[in-house]
Amino acid sequence: MKRYCLALDLVDDEQMIKEYEAYHEHPRPEIVKSIRDAGVTVMDIYRAGNRLFMIMETENDFDFDTKNAMDAANPKVQEWEALMWKYQQAIPAAKPGEKWVVMEQIFKLPI
Repeated sequence: MKRYCLALDLVDDEQMIKEYEAYHEHPRPEIVKSIRDAGVTVMDIYRAGNRLFMIMETENDFDFDTKNAMDAANPKVQEWEALMWKYQQAIPAAKPGEKWVVMEQIFKLPI
């Protein structure tokens, strides 16, 4: 298993944040399938204000390049991503065109 933590901001508008959350209460089955097909076994999203934090656990052979290629070839995922981008904005650390930014782990509680 691999674990990734990612960050993204939402447009700082209370109504838009409510709409965004409503879309995630009952995710589209084809989007859930595409996530699972890419090797993601757990995906949790948390919010503080307009900042989102995602925790992903994946199969050991998961990689973002493969997932990105699968997403690019899936019209339903592209439709979803375009819809979600209305509500999202990149964090300051994002590269051009990057949405979710993979975070670097800087601490782990010693055993």
